[in-house]
Amino acid sequence: MHSFTIKDLENLSGIKAHTIRIWEQRYQFLKPSRTDTNIRYYSCEELKKLLNIALLNKYGFKISHIDKMREEELKEKIMSLTGAEALQERIVNELIQSMIDLDIDQLEDTLDRYINAKGVERAITQIIFPFLEKIGVLWLTNHINPAQEHLVTNIIRQKLIVGIEQVRSSLKVDKTILLFLPEGEHHEMGLLFVHYLLKSRGLSVIYLGANVPLNDVEYVVKLKEPDYLFSHLTSVTHKFNFEKFLSTITKQISDAPLIISGQLAQTYQKKIPASIKFKKSFAEVMEFISQL
Repeated sequence: MHSFTIKDLENLSGIKAHTIRIWEQRYQFLKPSRTDTNIRYYSCEELKKLLNIALLNKYGFKISHIDKMREEELKEKIMSLTGAEALQERIVNELIQSMIDLDIDQLEDTLDRYINAKGVERAITQIIFPFLEKIGVLWLTNHINPAQEHLVTNIIRQKLIVGIEQVRSSLKVDKTILLFLPEGEHHEMGLLFVHYLLKSRGLSVIYLGANVPLNDVEYVVKLKEPDYLFSHLTSVTHKFNFEKFLSTITKQISDAPLIISGQLAQTYQKKIPASIKFKKSFAEVMEFISQL
């Protein structure tokens, strides 16, 4: 990944493209290059600088003041932000910058420090999910190298698995949830976090993982008789037909209700079968778990 569009900068920094263009005209910190067709593109260094500038601006520093800061002063001011929300945003920016630089040691160290300080659950909700949400835009637009995606997601996946293995709960809920991702869905992050949440709250979990044929799900359902099925759909392959999946699983597996969360649940507009429930936000997922 060597360059970014102004839309990438908008999505990652939260600064509107119109504002970025105004800043370019008035100040010196952004100097985009242009393609032969006069379209702006930005370097990795400019993206990293804009992330820091946007953060300082959000928390009270004037752009005219930021523009005059030396690099060392800019970093010093970033590190001086102490509010909880500002701290979380700074760490998310650090993760993005480590990913851009392919500095895997730094990325892992940042994650470990936050997990050690705040615990797995807060690390996931406060920095990992916001980070994945931001860089997910780059995955969808192919502005991130697949190698970077694999390295980053595998590190986060390892942290989640360690958290799941280590979690102990004094609670015991007499319910079993089967977790799976259908064929064509390989993004396990959301499902692994649901696994962590369920286990930490004393529920029994059967974890089948990603890209599971429905015949295999059906076999396990008949054998283990779970109380619920749960799937978190993020970004399936273009061949995946969500409407057909809902229809097929309803006909093929009627022994337990299916809960679906994730991006596809948020955007699906058609009528869904009565045995399937969508959870369109993290709050709705948490509410479902708390009611089990």
